[in-house]
Amino acid sequence: MTNRSFLTWFALGHFANDWPVTSLWLIVPTAGLAMGLSPAEVGLLFTICNFGGALAYLPAGILADHVSNRGRLLAATFWWVAVGYLLAAMAPGFWSLALLLAVAGLGDAAWHPIATGVLTRDNKHRRAHVLGIHAIGGSLAEVLSPLAVGFLLAFVDWREALVISALPTALMGICFFWVARAVPRVEKKSVSKRTLLNLLNIWRRGSGPRLVAMICLYNMALMALLSMIPLYLADRHGFGPGAAGIAFSAMLIVGALAQPWVGKLSDIAGRRPVVVFGNLAAALAALLMIFQPSLWIMIPAMMLAVAALTAIRAAILAGAIDHVGHSEGSTLGFAFALMDGIGALGAVLAGLAAGFAWPAMFGLAAGFSLGAAALGLVTVFGGLAVSSARVRS
Repeated sequence: MTNRSFLTWFALGHFANDWPVTSLWLIVPTAGLAMGLSPAEVGLLFTICNFGGALAYLPAGILADHVSNRGRLLAATFWWVAVGYLLAAMAPGFWSLALLLAVAGLGDAAWHPIATGVLTRDNKHRRAHVLGIHAIGGSLAEVLSPLAVGFLLAFVDWREALVISALPTALMGICFFWVARAVPRVEKKSVSKRTLLNLLNIWRRGSGPRLVAMICLYNMALMALLSMIPLYLADRHGFGPGAAGIAFSAMLIVGALAQPWVGKLSDIAGRRPVVVFGNLAAALAALLMIFQPSLWIMIPAMMLAVAALTAIRAAILAGAIDHVGHSEGSTLGFAFALMDGIGALGAVLAGLAAGFAWPAMFGLAAGFSLGAAALGLVTVFGGLAVSSARVRS
């Protein structure tokens, strides 16, 4: 299999695994309205889902560095996701739904550090670029899935929409049995306590703590916006599921398509300018939304904030790998765990702020982005990408 075909299949796999997960951006608020939940409870549901999935990131990343047949692990994630969401569709109440969605998210979470670990291991000098190509799959799922489920919810309830959303994942699970054979095998290694302690010590030294804090604040800003925007459009502007799906998808598409190019730019120019500029752009847009201008200004401001944060994701993940320099799967597992574990607190905090006032919610998102930008400015990122680019030139 050629490198281009390999990258394409991994992007498609990412797309299929994330499809039911990203449908939750509209399904969860719809379920919340049907159950009579408050904005804070909707935010809590998102936080539980993401926190549950975050539990799988680090173990999956460690497996990616130590198990020989990584293709088999990747194929298994599709079936975990598909079966998990089918069970979640039958949940009778809030806590059972939250638990089953969190369990289903474990499979999707496991895909990310394993797949990105495979890609970055063999593309050391263009890490952010290949991460951006892989991210296109997930981002397109975030664009198309809410759009599709928005129209779907006009004809079926949220339970049936969740079942239908799991079908693309099951289909890719069948296709990936063939793709799994092309995943390069690595030497099988045992997991030692010393290896894990060495990895922990790397994150405790130098710019490690600042990088950890920046990753958390970055994703708290993104989660705050993504979890509350559909609810805001329905509450303040009377958007139905279809209209909210169109608006939400439009907000995501620019950042989704920009990720490979922004990632490539960070491979050449360095991580810091990309990370700082993206967070500052999002913060300024969120600050504008505090003043609640007309809808025709709010929509572009939302698009700018979401696109800026989405576009720099690959650069942030590549910065994490640059900091460690090895153990790609474990490093990415740790970074994803920070994003969807601690970073997911942005959803519940945004829900609490929205319960007080919508401007407070947008101000909170702006604060998270400003904090991430400030930390990015004082963080020393690894120099591998820049130095390798100079050697090639």
